[in-house]
Amino acid sequence: MPKISLPRYDDIILAAERLQGFITHTPVLTNTEINEALGCEIFFKCENLQKSGAFKYRGASNALLALAEHERKAGVFTVSSGNHGAALGYAGARLGVSVTVAVPSNAPAIKRNNIEASGATIVTIEPGMEAREQFATQRAETGEQFIPPYDHPDIIAGQGTATLELLKQVDNLDAVITPLGGGGLLAGACLAAQDIKVFGAEPALANDGFESLQSGIRQPAKPPRSICDGLLTQLGALNFEILQRHLSGLFVVEDRDTKAALEVIWQRLKIIVEPSSAIALAALKQEQTKFAGKRVGIILSGGNIAAEPSQPLQV
Repeated sequence: MPKISLPRYDDIILAAERLQGFITHTPVLTNTEINEALGCEIFFKCENLQKSGAFKYRGASNALLALAEHERKAGVFTVSSGNHGAALGYAGARLGVSVTVAVPSNAPAIKRNNIEASGATIVTIEPGMEAREQFATQRAETGEQFIPPYDHPDIIAGQGTATLELLKQVDNLDAVITPLGGGGLLAGACLAAQDIKVFGAEPALANDGFESLQSGIRQPAKPPRSICDGLLTQLGALNFEILQRHLSGLFVVEDRDTKAALEVIWQRLKIIVEPSSAIALAALKQEQTKFAGKRVGIILSGGNIAAEPSQPLQV
């Protein structure tokens, strides 16, 4: 199998042009109280307000738009715990492309429901990378195109448009922080930011990315135990290579700190995000001295979480 070329900055520019009129140009929020508490200026890019409720719609849409017409007619499939599957389903519905999504049995109900609402066909599989790979291998025999959640040049380029957009909305940023799961969002940010430092935030209970970068060898995914359900997957091979070349640093964050950051965002910004988004703010607080006096962009990756006001969040 030929080696897949890594995407470049020019691919993100092309993706941004392709996505014009297809995606939501999400707002950027800032908050005086949060800035004063953390000693820096923080600019929150609200991808929780993106179509389908997450940044994933950018990459999914770009990947479908890049397909040839005969490939779209054949249909596509993917494996997803929620956000990518829903994004692909909604993009497919808009373009008339049949979408099948393999969903792990332990996926959050709200994310599974979001996939169903998109019109995609759902196939339930067991949790873990082995079941995902087995499904992908079997489904490929149907002739449908596989659109992976993160390890794909068009997906990475599409996700990079979130950071590209942020840099047009906010001048003179010193750094950008995004969550790290499979790595599409973070790799895209690295390519889009160019001369600006880019950092990642990863759960301590799912720190295969950190261990991969430390060892120089891509590590397998950890057991799915963190509250950051959108980040419980193995770092993609293409993304690993991009992060090795361009990432400024990766912070490992405990779930308790992510919970605290989640509550801050809900209370101060008055928006709903999921733990996989809040981890980026938790990382900034953890590394507060590193960002003192800086202008920092944070990508709030998604907001697909079931809010239960009658059960206050315990921090």
